[in-house]
Amino acid sequence: MQPASTAPVARPRPRWWTELPLLALVYAAYSAGRLVARGDVSTAVDHGLRILHLEKTLHINFEHPLNRLFTAHSSIGIPADFVYASLHYLITPVVLVWLFRRREALYRRARTWLMTSTLLGLIGFTLLPTCPPRLLDATHGFVDTMAQYSSYGWWGTGASAPRGMSGMTNQYAAMPSLHVGWALWCGILLWRHGRHPLVRAAGIAYPLLTTFVVMGTANHYFLDAVAGAAVMGVGALLAGPVMRLGDRVKERLETRFPRLAPTTKSPVVSAGCETSAGERIPGQRTTSADSTDAAASADADASAGRTPRADAAAPADARAAGDDAPAAAR
Repeated sequence: MQPASTAPVARPRPRWWTELPLLALVYAAYSAGRLVARGDVSTAVDHGLRILHLEKTLHINFEHPLNRLFTAHSSIGIPADFVYASLHYLITPVVLVWLFRRREALYRRARTWLMTSTLLGLIGFTLLPTCPPRLLDATHGFVDTMAQYSSYGWWGTGASAPRGMSGMTNQYAAMPSLHVGWALWCGILLWRHGRHPLVRAAGIAYPLLTTFVVMGTANHYFLDAVAGAAVMGVGALLAGPVMRLGDRVKERLETRFPRLAPTTKSPVVSAGCETSAGERIPGQRTTSADSTDAAASADADASAGRTPRADAAAPADARAAGDDAPAAAR
């Protein structure tokens, strides 16, 4: 007899009233961390010039021709500025909500991946403050398109920050580009788990569009975009360990504070009640039980000197077949 297997305990479904504060807390910590991580301006400029020099040496300074294109053609530069200033605030939450509602099994890992990568990006801002191309001296050939076309949008000279609020953001947090990293996160999930061909196509187009926009608006170097993709890759590798660490912390908290433990109903229909061997539900026909009852009745008749009844001596299978047979055959 094989031992009964224990069914795994189902993980409680994430609730929006707990997810929203968690995501808001992480984003608030990220925004505050960007402000705290402000480094020396001269150090940030030196880092930016080193990146630019390395790109020129490798002939991968793609931001130069793109910035000239966006500067010369307002029909390209203005939409690109709107994309840079707003799209990541819209697309990333939409993908999160889509996963929460339609891909529940994937949501927790995807959310952990996004938050882990964001915090890794914050570490990069702290360790490597970098001046974006638009804030370099004009002799390096870059034009700040956000400032050039600021009359068309809500931003001023402080990148995508609203006018008069440039002091509320760290403009020297260019390395890595989380614009590209977040777009890549959205693109991978849309491409892998989207069912409609247009959704999958958007998963490819969105990260590519974002990469061109951040370089053409002179907000990031090409290597910033590469670093943003690398940060998302590391975040994907760390998502599993971070989830397991979170589970262990949660278990310890629930052990120490039992009131925090969620109460769930028992998945077993009998709610823990067990039936003894040979016991059956009233009205249920069981072959083994019928055979045992028939044999006991025949033995009782024989000991009493009575002729065993035909129905008692007949096997249960035969009786069952007779019950199922047509009336003309009986």
